[in-house]
Amino acid sequence: MSEQSTHIQFQNTNKWETKQLVTMALMCAIGAIFMYVQIPILPSAPFLSYDPSLVPAMVCGFAYGPVSGLTVGVLAVVIHALTTGDWVGGLMNIVAAIFFILPAALTYKKLHSFRGAVTGLILGIVCATAASIVSNLTIGVWFWYPSMDFIMPLIGPAIIPFNLIKTALNSVLTLAVYKAISNLITPEKQQVKGK
Repeated sequence: MSEQSTHIQFQNTNKWETKQLVTMALMCAIGAIFMYVQIPILPSAPFLSYDPSLVPAMVCGFAYGPVSGLTVGVLAVVIHALTTGDWVGGLMNIVAAIFFILPAALTYKKLHSFRGAVTGLILGIVCATAASIVSNLTIGVWFWYPSMDFIMPLIGPAIIPFNLIKTALNSVLTLAVYKAISNLITPEKQQVKGK
């Protein structure tokens, strides 16, 4: 055997670093807890209630990218569904998470600025609201509502305004929270200076 010392170097090939995984796990837990916050917004549809559960997922989407944001959002919904047994609501929340987080996080990834964040969130509001109409007319009618006749009259006066308000509130909260903690959770090379 050669007396020369052999140096073997190992390189971490994981896409997600430990700090990121810990942050995502924490945000996932916060999102699942936030799902228990139920604030009615529209008197005409008391069964529709606001919760800020997508804010932690969106913060992760901005900090680490769309895949991380979606992972946090979907896992939070699954945790909540496991504890409540509400899988129909969970499925509709997953649709909402996908169509809110994905457009916003993808846009912010391409336009990594305050303007990009706002543009992405507006796109997320529009996509999530459109997706809510489709999910109410499909998933909701198949599993939840008694018939199409029940939900159709609520699309204009309740479903659309509720989802616009909900996603707009989540967008404002996301901007406030992300601005406050972004430099703590985002790798230094990806931090955005100023706005």
